Amino acid sequence: MMRTFDAIAAPHALAPIVSALRAAGCVFAEDEAQLLVAEAPDSESLVEWVDSRISGMPLEYILGWADFCGERIAVDPGVFVPRRRTELLVHQAVSLLRDRPSSPPPVVVDLCCGSGAVGTAIARLYPEAELHSADIDHAAVNCARRNVDAVGGRVYQGDLFAALPPGLHGRVRILAVNAPYVPTEAIRTMPPEARLYESRAALDGGDDGLDFHHRVAADALEWLLPDGHLLIETSRQQAGRTAGIVAGAGFTVCTVHSDELEGTVVVGSPQ
Repeated sequence: MMRTFDAIAAPHALAPIVSALRAAGCVFAEDEAQLLVAEAPDSESLVEWVDSRISGMPLEYILGWADFCGERIAVDPGVFVPRRRTELLVHQAVSLLRDRPSSPPPVVVDLCCGSGAVGTAIARLYPEAELHSADIDHAAVNCARRNVDAVGGRVYQGDLFAALPPGLHGRVRILAVNAPYVPTEAIRTMPPEARLYESRAALDGGDDGLDFHHRVAADALEWLLPDGHLLIETSRQQAGRTAGIVAGAGFTVCTVHSDELEGTVVVGSPQ
Protein backbone atom coordinates (compact mmCIF):
# COMPACT_ATOMS: atom_id res chain seq x y z
CA MET A 1 0.00 0.00 0.00
CA MET A 2 1.23 3.52 -0.79
CA ARG A 3 2.10 5.69 2.13
CA THR A 4 -0.72 8.23 1.97
CA PHE A 5 -1.14 8.82 5.68
CA ASP A 6 0.47 12.23 6.14
CA ALA A 7 -1.56 12.68 9.32
CA ILE A 8 0.21 9.71 10.88
CA ALA A 9 3.25 11.85 11.49
CA ALA A 10 1.27 14.25 13.66
CA PRO A 11 1.66 13.64 17.40
CA HIS A 12 -1.05 11.42 18.87
CA ALA A 13 -2.87 11.19 15.52
CA LEU A 14 -4.46 7.83 16.21
CA ALA A 15 -7.59 8.16 14.09
CA PRO A 16 -6.00 7.73 10.63
CA ILE A 17 -3.88 4.84 11.88
CA VAL A 18 -6.86 3.09 13.43
CA SER A 19 -8.82 3.54 10.22
CA ALA A 20 -5.99 2.18 8.10
CA LEU A 21 -5.46 -0.84 10.34
CA ARG A 22 -9.16 -1.58 10.56
CA ALA A 23 -9.47 -1.41 6.77
CA ALA A 24 -6.62 -3.93 6.55
CA GLY A 25 -8.55 -6.33 8.76
CA CYS A 26 -6.81 -5.80 12.10
CA VAL A 27 -9.33 -6.85 14.74
CA PHE A 28 -7.68 -4.87 17.54
CA ALA A 29 -6.94 -1.79 15.46
CA GLU A 30 -7.20 0.73 18.31
CA ASP A 31 -4.91 -1.18 20.64
CA GLU A 32 -2.39 -1.78 17.88
CA ALA A 33 -2.42 1.86 16.83
CA GLN A 34 -1.71 2.97 20.38
CA LEU A 35 1.22 0.57 20.61
CA LEU A 36 2.69 1.66 17.29
CA VAL A 37 2.48 5.33 18.23
CA ALA A 38 3.96 4.71 21.69
CA GLU A 39 6.85 2.55 20.47
CA ALA A 40 7.91 4.15 17.19
CA PRO A 41 11.14 6.14 17.65
CA ASP A 42 10.11 8.83 15.14
CA SER A 43 7.37 9.77 12.67
CA GLU A 44 9.13 8.20 9.69
CA SER A 45 9.45 4.89 11.51
CA LEU A 46 5.80 5.11 12.51
CA VAL A 47 4.71 5.43 8.89
CA GLU A 48 6.91 2.46 7.94
CA TRP A 49 5.56 0.39 10.82
CA VAL A 50 1.96 1.13 9.89
CA ASP A 51 2.69 0.16 6.29
CA SER A 52 4.28 -3.09 7.46
CA ARG A 53 1.29 -3.94 9.63
CA ILE A 54 -1.13 -3.16 6.82
CA SER A 55 0.83 -5.51 4.58
CA GLY A 56 0.23 -8.30 7.12
CA MET A 57 3.45 -8.43 9.10
CA PRO A 58 2.75 -9.57 12.69
CA LEU A 59 2.68 -6.68 15.13
CA GLU A 60 5.20 -8.49 17.35
CA TYR A 61 7.82 -8.54 14.59
CA ILE A 62 7.36 -4.82 14.04
CA LEU A 63 7.66 -3.96 17.73
CA GLY A 64 10.34 -6.57 18.40
CA TRP A 65 8.47 -8.01 21.37
CA ALA A 66 5.31 -9.82 22.43
CA ASP A 67 3.24 -9.34 25.57
CA PHE A 68 3.26 -12.70 27.35
CA CYS A 69 2.24 -13.30 30.96
CA GLY A 70 2.37 -9.55 31.53
CA GLU A 71 5.99 -9.19 30.43
CA ARG A 72 7.75 -8.31 27.20
CA ILE A 73 9.33 -11.23 25.36
CA ALA A 74 11.77 -10.39 22.57
CA VAL A 75 10.59 -11.85 19.25
CA ASP A 76 12.62 -11.83 16.03
CA PRO A 77 11.14 -12.12 12.51
CA GLY A 78 10.45 -15.74 11.58
CA VAL A 79 10.40 -16.94 15.20
CA PHE A 80 7.14 -18.34 16.54
CA VAL A 81 5.10 -15.60 18.22
CA PRO A 82 3.93 -16.67 21.71
CA ARG A 83 0.15 -16.82 21.96
CA ARG A 84 -1.97 -15.89 24.94
CA ARG A 85 -3.36 -19.43 25.15
CA THR A 86 0.12 -20.68 26.00
CA GLU A 87 -0.03 -18.75 29.27
CA LEU A 88 -2.06 -21.71 30.54
CA LEU A 89 1.01 -23.91 30.11
CA VAL A 90 2.98 -21.47 32.26
CA HIS A 91 0.30 -21.24 34.95
CA GLN A 92 0.03 -25.02 35.23
CA ALA A 93 3.79 -25.44 35.49
CA VAL A 94 4.12 -22.77 38.18
CA SER A 95 1.18 -24.23 40.12
CA LEU A 96 2.85 -27.65 40.18
CA LEU A 97 6.14 -26.12 41.32
CA ARG A 98 4.45 -24.19 44.11
CA ASP A 99 2.48 -27.23 45.27
CA ARG A 100 5.68 -29.04 46.14
CA PRO A 101 8.68 -26.75 46.80
CA SER A 102 11.97 -28.57 46.55
CA SER A 103 15.63 -28.29 47.41
CA PRO A 104 17.84 -28.22 45.39
CA PRO A 105 16.11 -25.88 42.95
CA PRO A 106 13.72 -27.69 40.60
CA VAL A 107 14.88 -28.24 37.02
CA VAL A 108 12.51 -26.85 34.39
CA VAL A 109 12.94 -27.72 30.71
CA ASP A 110 11.22 -25.68 27.99
CA LEU A 111 11.33 -27.96 24.94
CA CYS A 112 10.63 -26.54 21.45
CA CYS A 113 11.11 -23.20 23.16
CA GLY A 114 10.86 -20.84 20.18
CA SER A 115 11.48 -17.37 21.63
CA GLY A 116 11.89 -18.92 25.08
CA ALA A 117 8.65 -17.35 26.27
CA VAL A 118 7.37 -20.31 28.31
CA GLY A 119 10.57 -20.97 30.23
CA THR A 120 11.24 -17.28 30.78
CA ALA A 121 7.76 -16.71 32.17
CA ILE A 122 8.05 -19.73 34.48
CA ALA A 123 11.40 -18.49 35.77
CA ARG A 124 10.02 -15.01 36.39
CA LEU A 125 7.10 -16.41 38.37
CA TYR A 126 9.20 -19.07 40.13
CA PRO A 127 12.75 -17.64 40.36
CA GLU A 128 14.05 -20.69 42.26
CA ALA A 129 13.78 -22.80 39.10
CA GLU A 130 16.85 -23.96 37.17
CA LEU A 131 15.82 -23.28 33.58
CA HIS A 132 16.98 -25.10 30.45
CA SER A 133 15.43 -24.27 27.05
CA ALA A 134 15.96 -25.91 23.67
CA ASP A 135 14.91 -25.59 20.04
CA ILE A 136 16.12 -27.01 16.74
CA ASP A 137 15.90 -23.70 14.88
CA HIS A 138 18.98 -21.47 14.91
CA ALA A 139 16.99 -18.23 14.69
CA ALA A 140 14.76 -19.31 17.56
CA VAL A 141 17.75 -20.22 19.73
CA ASN A 142 19.38 -16.84 19.13
CA CYS A 143 16.15 -15.09 20.04
CA ALA A 144 15.55 -17.30 23.08
CA ARG A 145 18.98 -16.52 24.49
CA ARG A 146 18.03 -12.85 24.78
CA ASN A 147 15.04 -13.79 26.91
CA VAL A 148 16.35 -16.79 28.82
CA ASP A 149 19.72 -15.24 29.68
CA ALA A 150 17.87 -12.43 31.44
CA VAL A 151 16.41 -14.90 33.96
CA GLY A 152 19.58 -16.93 34.43
CA GLY A 153 18.65 -19.89 32.23
CA ARG A 154 20.51 -21.71 29.47
CA VAL A 155 19.53 -22.37 25.85
CA TYR A 156 20.60 -25.25 23.61
CA GLN A 157 20.14 -26.03 19.92
CA GLY A 158 19.13 -29.49 18.75
CA ASP A 159 16.33 -31.92 17.99
CA LEU A 160 14.15 -32.34 21.10
CA PHE A 161 15.98 -34.21 23.89
CA ALA A 162 19.17 -34.52 21.84
CA ALA A 163 19.76 -30.84 22.55
CA LEU A 164 19.83 -31.28 26.33
CA PRO A 165 22.90 -32.00 28.48
CA PRO A 166 23.00 -35.70 29.49
CA GLY A 167 23.36 -34.55 33.10
CA LEU A 168 19.67 -33.62 33.12
CA HIS A 169 18.63 -37.27 32.79
CA GLY A 170 16.25 -38.14 35.61
CA ARG A 171 16.47 -34.66 37.15
CA VAL A 172 13.68 -32.73 35.42
CA ARG A 173 10.77 -31.62 37.58
CA ILE A 174 8.81 -29.79 34.88
CA LEU A 175 9.03 -30.64 31.18
CA ALA A 176 6.99 -27.96 29.39
CA VAL A 177 6.36 -28.55 25.70
CA ASN A 178 4.75 -26.27 23.15
CA ALA A 179 5.75 -28.28 20.10
CA PRO A 180 4.14 -27.68 16.68
CA TYR A 181 0.70 -29.28 16.58
CA VAL A 182 -0.99 -27.87 13.50
CA PRO A 183 -1.85 -30.65 11.00
CA THR A 184 0.12 -30.12 7.79
CA GLU A 185 -2.94 -29.56 5.60
CA ALA A 186 -4.43 -27.09 8.08
CA ILE A 187 -1.52 -24.67 7.75
CA ARG A 188 -2.94 -23.29 4.50
CA THR A 189 -6.07 -22.19 6.38
CA MET A 190 -4.18 -20.29 9.07
CA PRO A 191 -4.25 -16.47 9.18
CA PRO A 192 -1.72 -15.00 6.71
CA GLU A 193 0.35 -13.36 9.45
CA ALA A 194 1.14 -16.83 10.82
CA ARG A 195 1.17 -18.79 7.57
CA LEU A 196 3.32 -16.31 5.62
CA TYR A 197 5.62 -14.92 8.29
CA GLU A 198 6.28 -17.57 10.91
CA SER A 199 8.60 -20.50 10.28
CA ARG A 200 6.71 -23.50 8.91
CA ALA A 201 8.81 -25.72 11.16
CA ALA A 202 7.31 -23.93 14.16
CA LEU A 203 3.76 -24.76 13.00
CA ASP A 204 3.79 -28.13 11.21
CA GLY A 205 2.96 -31.06 13.48
CA GLY A 206 2.66 -33.67 10.72
CA ASP A 207 -0.37 -35.30 9.13
CA ASP A 208 -2.52 -35.23 12.29
CA GLY A 209 -0.53 -32.57 14.14
CA LEU A 210 0.67 -35.03 16.77
CA ASP A 211 4.07 -36.15 15.48
CA PHE A 212 5.99 -34.26 18.16
CA HIS A 213 3.63 -35.38 20.92
CA HIS A 214 4.47 -39.01 20.06
CA ARG A 215 8.20 -38.30 20.05
CA VAL A 216 8.23 -36.31 23.28
CA ALA A 217 6.05 -38.75 25.22
CA ALA A 218 8.13 -41.72 24.12
CA ASP A 219 11.32 -40.41 25.76
CA ALA A 220 10.05 -38.11 28.51
CA LEU A 221 10.07 -40.60 31.40
CA GLU A 222 13.84 -41.07 31.35
CA TRP A 223 14.34 -37.32 31.83
CA LEU A 224 11.80 -36.78 34.62
CA LEU A 225 12.05 -37.17 38.36
CA PRO A 226 9.63 -39.72 39.85
CA ASP A 227 7.50 -36.77 40.99
CA GLY A 228 8.06 -34.76 37.81
CA HIS A 229 5.48 -33.70 35.26
CA LEU A 230 5.20 -33.56 31.49
CA LEU A 231 3.02 -30.69 30.23
CA ILE A 232 2.07 -30.50 26.55
CA GLU A 233 0.03 -27.73 24.96
CA THR A 234 -2.50 -29.06 22.47
CA SER A 235 -5.79 -27.98 20.94
CA ARG A 236 -9.15 -28.75 22.46
CA GLN A 237 -9.97 -30.90 19.44
CA GLN A 238 -6.73 -32.88 19.72
CA ALA A 239 -6.66 -33.13 23.52
CA GLY A 240 -8.12 -36.63 23.68
CA ARG A 241 -5.54 -37.99 21.27
CA THR A 242 -2.66 -36.16 22.96
CA ALA A 243 -3.81 -37.53 26.33
CA GLY A 244 -3.94 -41.03 24.85
CA ILE A 245 -0.39 -40.69 23.54
CA VAL A 246 0.90 -39.55 26.93
CA ALA A 247 -1.02 -42.26 28.81
CA GLY A 248 0.31 -44.88 26.42
CA ALA A 249 3.86 -43.82 27.28
CA GLY A 250 3.33 -44.69 30.96
CA PHE A 251 1.86 -41.55 32.48
CA THR A 252 -1.18 -40.82 34.58
CA VAL A 253 -2.92 -38.08 32.65
CA CYS A 254 -5.21 -35.13 33.25
CA THR A 255 -6.32 -32.47 30.80
CA VAL A 256 -6.74 -28.81 31.73
CA HIS A 257 -8.66 -26.27 29.66
CA SER A 258 -9.16 -22.53 30.10
CA ASP A 259 -12.10 -20.90 28.37
CA GLU A 260 -10.67 -17.47 29.19
CA LEU A 261 -7.31 -18.18 27.54
CA GLU A 262 -8.72 -20.65 25.01
CA GLY A 263 -5.84 -22.91 25.95
CA THR A 264 -5.56 -26.65 26.57
CA VAL A 265 -2.76 -28.54 28.31
CA VAL A 266 -2.30 -32.26 28.86
CA VAL A 267 -0.42 -33.01 32.10
CA GLY A 268 1.31 -36.36 32.53
CA SER A 269 2.72 -37.71 35.79
CA PRO A 270 4.87 -40.87 36.00
CA GLN A 271 2.83 -43.82 37.21
